[in-house]
Amino acid sequence: MPSFSVPGAVLDWEFSDEGGEPVVQLHGLTSSRQRDRVLGLDLGRGLSGTRLLRYDARGHGRSTGRAVPEDYRWDHLAEDLLRMLEHVFPGESVHGVGPSMGCGTLLHAIAMAPERFSALTLLAPPTAWATRAAKSADYRAAADLVETGGVSAFVEAGRVAPEPPATTGAPKTQPDVADDLLPTLFRGAALTDLPTPADIAAIRVPTTVMAWTDDPGHPLSTAEQLVELIPGCQLVTAHTREDVLTWPRLLHEQIVAIHRH
Repeated sequence: MPSFSVPGAVLDWEFSDEGGEPVVQLHGLTSSRQRDRVLGLDLGRGLSGTRLLRYDARGHGRSTGRAVPEDYRWDHLAEDLLRMLEHVFPGESVHGVGPSMGCGTLLHAIAMAPERFSALTLLAPPTAWATRAAKSADYRAAADLVETGGVSAFVEAGRVAPEPPATTGAPKTQPDVADDLLPTLFRGAALTDLPTPADIAAIRVPTTVMAWTDDPGHPLSTAEQLVELIPGCQLVTAHTREDVLTWPRLLHEQIVAIHRH
């Protein structure tokens, strides 16, 4: 796989060129493009007729990273994304797709460089603003748990937590992060938040939010606020895993519809 150097990391990436619209797909915290495939969150699967860029965020999957919590704030990950877009799609506007941390990264990136994006598909938006402080405390506790009990203790704690209906039946996976970096990633996640509501309200590209129910880490309140703030934003809500498995088809339909005009 090709690699691309950014300050403090080397990113592992892949590119599927079938002509057509440029698309970049990100992933969530502790995941990777490979793990998202297993979880059914690889919306690029079967996305024919596009030029599709996927890469592992710093510290995740096959990409490297430093033990510096600030490196993993979403605004810093957005800088990585913009560098990657300039490398792969110089001067083009791109359709951005990503869940959770990937959603946060895309929103910071479009706030920094609105001209780089033609559309957004935001999956499972994370806690933000009023709900972020409690989640940040959870991340700090997770970092402490990994340091004292190991990754296995964190994974076991996750297994006994209630599952959102839309993820019930998904394969069980481990974090796709080096054990010694995982606490740093959690502490970085605790330092970050979405851009301000004013920055979000300035978005002027076609945007769809795909959310699911009953997940405190990805509350519908964030999805609903994004839909209120972004002009013309559409909301798709999944109640079951079967609903989530329709998302790749919905993304393909969106790309065809948006770029036909």
